[in-house]
Amino acid sequence: MKKGSLTLVPTPINDEAPLEPIALNYLKKIALNTNHILLVEEPKVMRKKWLDWNLPREAIDSFEVYNEHHAGEKEKKIISKLKEGFSATLLSDCGLPAFCDPGQTLVDLCHKNKIKVTATPFSNSISLAVALSGFPHHNFLFLGFAPQKTNEFTPWIKEGLKKSKVVIFMDTPYRLEKTIQKLIDSKINAQLFLGIDLNMDSEILLRGKIHNIESELSGLTEKKREFIAILYQP
Repeated sequence: MKKGSLTLVPTPINDEAPLEPIALNYLKKIALNTNHILLVEEPKVMRKKWLDWNLPREAIDSFEVYNEHHAGEKEKKIISKLKEGFSATLLSDCGLPAFCDPGQTLVDLCHKNKIKVTATPFSNSISLAVALSGFPHHNFLFLGFAPQKTNEFTPWIKEGLKKSKVVIFMDTPYRLEKTIQKLIDSKINAQLFLGIDLNMDSEILLRGKIHNIESELSGLTEKKREFIAILYQP
């Protein structure tokens, strides 16, 4: 049986701002789908937004509450449904779901159960990657672009992991393979998340041990890709 997927839908911080068009079209498409689970933070808040966005009123009755008070008790049921082929959408009252948000644990469980996670457009690639990674991120460190010289990379990344359990860095598309090799050579014991071509049709999210990520990358025909890397060292 084909598994479902989880989609994060960022909502405007300003209550009077319109919803991003691709997100709006996506919600119109799935609003009345009986094989889709609509997870919302606070039903009363989302009801007003939903109607302001001119989405089907009938869908409001199908809202399922998912917030810090209900997350733990519902996650197993949601994952079970996703394994059965249902899909789910996660909306916060405002901003990006799963970023400094209870949705983080749901995204984490999706990755652990090989369930696809994606998001409608969001303009900040760093916070989007963090949300899509599912890693615990109460604190994280953005290291910027990786140093080009191989002998500088290992001390740079190890120093970052001394300061934070979660570190984020970027590099140019043509150095994707070289970057993974540098991570392997550094012999750090950390989980890796790669957000490749975020918000594009060619988007790929990879999470796991570094050598496993290398194996998955070897199967890609095009390896010059935009990417953001996140390391998590528990």
